[in-house]
Amino acid sequence: MDLSLLLQNIFAPTVLFFFIGVIAVFCKSDLEIPAPLPKLFSLYLLLAIGFKGGIGIQESGLLNNQVLLTLSAAILMSLLIPLLGFIILRLKFNVFNSAAIAASYGSISAVTFITAESFLASQNIGSDGFMVGALALMESPAILVGLLLVRFAGPKNRPESRKLHLSSILHESFLNGSVYLLITSLIIGFLTSLSNPSAVEKMYPFTHSIFYGVECFFLLDMGMVAAQRLPSLKKAGSFLIGFAILMPIFNSIIGVLVARSLSLDTGNAFLFVVLCASASYLAVPAAMRMTVPEARSSYYISTTLGLTFPFNIVLGIPLYMSLVNKFIPISTF
Repeated sequence: MDLSLLLQNIFAPTVLFFFIGVIAVFCKSDLEIPAPLPKLFSLYLLLAIGFKGGIGIQESGLLNNQVLLTLSAAILMSLLIPLLGFIILRLKFNVFNSAAIAASYGSISAVTFITAESFLASQNIGSDGFMVGALALMESPAILVGLLLVRFAGPKNRPESRKLHLSSILHESFLNGSVYLLITSLIIGFLTSLSNPSAVEKMYPFTHSIFYGVECFFLLDMGMVAAQRLPSLKKAGSFLIGFAILMPIFNSIIGVLVARSLSLDTGNAFLFVVLCASASYLAVPAAMRMTVPEARSSYYISTTLGLTFPFNIVLGIPLYMSLVNKFIPISTF
């Protein structure tokens, strides 16, 4: 890993605010963010990044071959990763826990993606807006795979009230609040950019000017939440702790190979790799808590939020950039 990339990432305001949140918990500070605000920040970030992504897709051209291939590859990765994770996790866990954890690692973290975009900006490296389309499309398939794994690999004597039907699987996969807001904001951004460019300018102060500040505030809260989750990792055991670190690295290597085959440039390749390596701690856990109550939430929440998210924010982002710099040919920059 390039040490300069690591240091630049660690001293970024977003990451520093994350550390401040972690330290506040460890030092038993009475720092507290009122409960409704983190949810509001989360919704704002999803809305803003979705809107900007829709504009980016419109500017890139929805029927552009590079766009279509990248979005298709993103969907394929969100289907493949939970299957690979499930096979590994079944060595130690039952079907319910394996499916819930695997789905979490097949889905994505929008905040990790946003932090990666900020890192790119600090490096003066550009990326295309259609990568937000990949972000939006990678949320639902992993949830779908996880629920299908429970349905077909789970015990046949599951109580009728807990059996998963196709309608409930599709509902949780595509109408989960986070997924719904991200996709609809992306559509609105696309349509607005296509039909009314002046309205895009009016949205600029909301979707751009205050974005970085809200991200810092949200990561301050995430630092506190992640630190509070760390004690739960003891219950998870060494196998799951190892999985929470090694699985993202493994997924990032696959992501680099796919990005290379797609001839993505540096910025887009990096964001694609980050999407492959991130894990969901919002959309998937919400879906799994409702539909797979047999799975222990302490497993899939403490690992994704308490370990994988901090790892990606602090060490993963510079590591993935180093991988991209090493394996993506200069001719594609």
